[in-house]
Amino acid sequence: MTPLPVKLGSVTSDALTVNGQAQARRSYGGTFGVLAAGVLAYAVLQSLVSPVLPTIQHSLHTSQNTVTWVLTVYLLSASVFTPIFGRIGDKIGKKRVFVFAMGALAVGSLLAALTTSIGLLIAARAIQGIGGATLPLCFGIIRDEFPPDKVGGAVGVSAALTAVGGGLGIVLAGPIVDNLGYHWLFWIPLIVTTLAAVAAHFMIPESPVRAEGPISVVGGLLLTLWLVALLIAVSEGSTWGWASGKTLGLIGIAAVIAVIWYFAESRSKAPLIDMQMMRKPAVWTNNLVALLFGAGMYSAMSFLPEFVQTPKSTGYGFGASITGSSLFMLPLVVGMFIFGMMTGRLGARFGSKLMVFVGAVLSTLGYALIAFAHSERWEVLVASGLRGIAVGVGFSAMSNLIVVAVPPEQTGVATGMNANIRTIGGSIGAAVTGTIVTAGLASGGLPKESGFTHAFAVLAGFGLLASIAVPLIPGARKGEEHVPEQAHAELALVPAGTLVGSESE
Repeated sequence: MTPLPVKLGSVTSDALTVNGQAQARRSYGGTFGVLAAGVLAYAVLQSLVSPVLPTIQHSLHTSQNTVTWVLTVYLLSASVFTPIFGRIGDKIGKKRVFVFAMGALAVGSLLAALTTSIGLLIAARAIQGIGGATLPLCFGIIRDEFPPDKVGGAVGVSAALTAVGGGLGIVLAGPIVDNLGYHWLFWIPLIVTTLAAVAAHFMIPESPVRAEGPISVVGGLLLTLWLVALLIAVSEGSTWGWASGKTLGLIGIAAVIAVIWYFAESRSKAPLIDMQMMRKPAVWTNNLVALLFGAGMYSAMSFLPEFVQTPKSTGYGFGASITGSSLFMLPLVVGMFIFGMMTGRLGARFGSKLMVFVGAVLSTLGYALIAFAHSERWEVLVASGLRGIAVGVGFSAMSNLIVVAVPPEQTGVATGMNANIRTIGGSIGAAVTGTIVTAGLASGGLPKESGFTHAFAVLAGFGLLASIAVPLIPGARKGEEHVPEQAHAELALVPAGTLVGSESE
């Protein structure tokens, strides 16, 4: 008997009933390897240039204010494209958009590797920012293709890789520049992203799950406008002055457009981002925690290397080189990787909500330790390790809670916005701590020790607020943090030979 096709959302597919196809969809190991490579490459590029901006500034004969746009434009581009391309992937196919995002990373890396001007480098980084969509697309593909008992663990590891990549970029930057030159900060990712794009094209099956309706152009434009206005304001506020007309004007413009965007999306028949979905308790509470969590993580990655590179003559710091300062990040990277790998199993046993709480508490302790005990190297290393465990556990568990809280066809946009909100939190945290660190400079133009102490204390405060916010998350019961069997059946993962939708023999 010939099996009947199965209706999957707005798409009719017989993928469930074709033995070869169904069998291929159960071979998820290769798929995950490709996804992991893509996510890691994007995350590494996010932070790889941060420790070597002075080198780039000198090589390209530009100003400090201009060279910071190498970081800022990447952030802006990723913030815009992450939710938009996540939604496009939900509608036209996650694999297709994932391959495109990998291609954009490769093209941007090639241009950056070849550039001899700061303008072209900034443009190349804007193209690389499109790769921010890899994370929500990765989550969506995992949910579509993996067995139910593997979804939580795979999502957790993927989320951890974003944090691991951020730390790894800082660790690797010094040795790469010292031995190969700063252009190799882009040649190496070019190789990885090109291979990942080719492998994704051939190894990842295209999901039959699709969101219905057209893509909202107006929603995408309004989202872009308020995100760009907000992030430029918080990125440049310390330079322009927080009370300056430009800073306050951009924040006001962002607020007005954000309100217009909210009501436009709420009334749209085909919104880019479903506001009803965003108002779900499991979604908005996770986003609140993500905002506070991100404020700490990304800020610390920026200021810890600067702290340990400060000359000992100031009375604090360790006078470390760029390469030496990267060693202080190793406990962070190792902690994120190991505990990110474990979070899927821990969440299944104890509940992902508890894992987020543990992450927030450990984050608070890590920042508090380095704020008040940083005279010895081991103290900084222990604090770095605590923060690594916190991020590995917290980010992974948050991502898993978001994935299981929304329908399959909204996975990309929901996780994209969660990642975006973490980025916004990081921008706010970096702006606040940057202002604190540079508020009072000692002789020689170096920050005072009190500036770093107060900044890390503020980051501990962000962690404490995150701990207080976690109980608001409506966590699932332990053992239930994976896609339910009924939902997973819609994702084309029925065993080979099953006659779904057919009459009985």
